[in-house]
Amino acid sequence: MPPVIDYFYTHISPWAYLGHQAFREIAAGHGAAIRLRPVDLSGVFDASGGLPLGKRHPARQDYRFIEMQRWREKRALPLTLKPAFFPTPPGLCDCCAIALSEQGGPAFDFTGLAFKAIWADEKNIAEEAVLSDLLSGLGQDAGAVLEAARSEDITAIYKQNQADAIELGVIGSPCYVLNGEPFWGQDRLDLLDDALASGRGPYKPL
Repeated sequence: MPPVIDYFYTHISPWAYLGHQAFREIAAGHGAAIRLRPVDLSGVFDASGGLPLGKRHPARQDYRFIEMQRWREKRALPLTLKPAFFPTPPGLCDCCAIALSEQGGPAFDFTGLAFKAIWADEKNIAEEAVLSDLLSGLGQDAGAVLEAARSEDITAIYKQNQADAIELGVIGSPCYVLNGEPFWGQDRLDLLDDALASGRGPYKPL
């Protein structure tokens, strides 16, 4: 059986955007399957002791901008440090990705476009019109996907993703979970690559 990686992220995360394509290439290189698990970080932060960006110490907020510039250069991706629509509620966008995934649609491509929309094109991913344009551009029935994203079934999956993330020790976005071992942050992709290459068992907390 090919390895399976649970991909916990939210579209409001610049780090998930920066690692998105690199992660996809690493997984493909190892024949690994990806389960997209968009997650509401509010409960994850509450459970793990993390703080939302606005409540972090100014020194941590300043360092975040330094890291964003480093990784923007490293990944050679366009990235606006202070996009016009940040923060913005990511829930509907997250649920659109879940709906597409459940339907066997282009969820990974949609997520890539949504990341670019907020972090490069400065669009508001909380707006239905923005999401509709992204979905239509992928040849999807935007109205149907948006309706599904608001359904009880999809919102239940969104809530379950949060519960599963907490149980698995996820503490932020993105987090890639392989055999129960979390790799938090796109700057851990090299370590994930190594784990896939070696086929080793998962490391566990003591």
